[in-house]
Amino acid sequence: MTRKIEVGGITIGGGAPVVIQSMLNTKTTDVEGSLAQIKALQTAGCQIARLAVPNMEAARSFAEICKESTLPLVADIHFDYKLAIAAAEGGAAKIRINPGNIGGEDRVKAVVDVCRERKIPIRIGVNGGSLDKRLLEKYGHPTAEALVESAFEHLELLEKQGFYDTCVSMKSSTVPTMVKAARLFRERCDYPIHIGVTETGPVRQGLIKSALGIGALLLDGIGDTIRVSLTDDPVEEVYAAKDILKAAGLRKEGVNIISCPTCGRTRIDLIGLVNKVDEALKDCQKPITVAVMGCVVNGPGEAREADIGIAGGDGFGLLFEKGEQVEKLPYDELLPALLKRIENL
Repeated sequence: MTRKIEVGGITIGGGAPVVIQSMLNTKTTDVEGSLAQIKALQTAGCQIARLAVPNMEAARSFAEICKESTLPLVADIHFDYKLAIAAAEGGAAKIRINPGNIGGEDRVKAVVDVCRERKIPIRIGVNGGSLDKRLLEKYGHPTAEALVESAFEHLELLEKQGFYDTCVSMKSSTVPTMVKAARLFRERCDYPIHIGVTETGPVRQGLIKSALGIGALLLDGIGDTIRVSLTDDPVEEVYAAKDILKAAGLRKEGVNIISCPTCGRTRIDLIGLVNKVDEALKDCQKPITVAVMGCVVNGPGEAREADIGIAGGDGFGLLFEKGEQVEKLPYDELLPALLKRIENL
């Protein structure tokens, strides 16, 4: 079991459920826009949100956002220790920083002092694209071993100041590297780990890479908090994270949809139908499995383990529960009947 940290009332590590994070893509100086996105993320199921704080103007806006935010906020800091201090004083629930990149020991101590005083954890964020030149020369390229060595070097800077309220991430755009780094790190210490694949590319590739990398670690029992990084609306990152957690058996809340891949027996627009079901149930938190099948011959039997489902035929369809037929309906009435029955479950 890992150590635990508290981020604005959210427990990370220590056996707590895996926490879902995302990062805003609004400009932090756009206070209203950022607050609107935070609300949308929370509605989708996000638990912690991160914002970029690249300058003092952004730090001042970050403080304004903290006052109104309904989610704990992480300040994303690069290089300037004064921004970390300003964000901490402005209400950050966590600071994301690389201690080795902000200057000498006195600057690390200044950040640690304010975080300790305010009980603010620090996330050490190691990234394959921004490794120290010395490590790149040593390993030749951003290997898993290089990421882990960098993480421990940063940890040492904090531990030297007696600070242990820390979470670590070691991200790479290469899935095997990211997975190996997390496994190597976990073998050596018990700090909580934030996991995710970075710079994943277009959405289709991003979803596949994230599910593979994050999923592999979760099935190993590694990972205390996750972010699915997508070049898309951050809300989609949250939905993807929830789906990964459900697929890994770590999350019961929310609908699990199963559907057949279509074949020559299909007589309905199954692809269109399952997309409508998915959209309608996206925010439903009932822990149920819903089947959407394209064949009344095999559908109910193949999906007998589903709590509820529909199977379409030629102009009609079946509504069934636990594999047993409940009702035979015209095709156009299938979806409304399914949603109504789910609402009453």
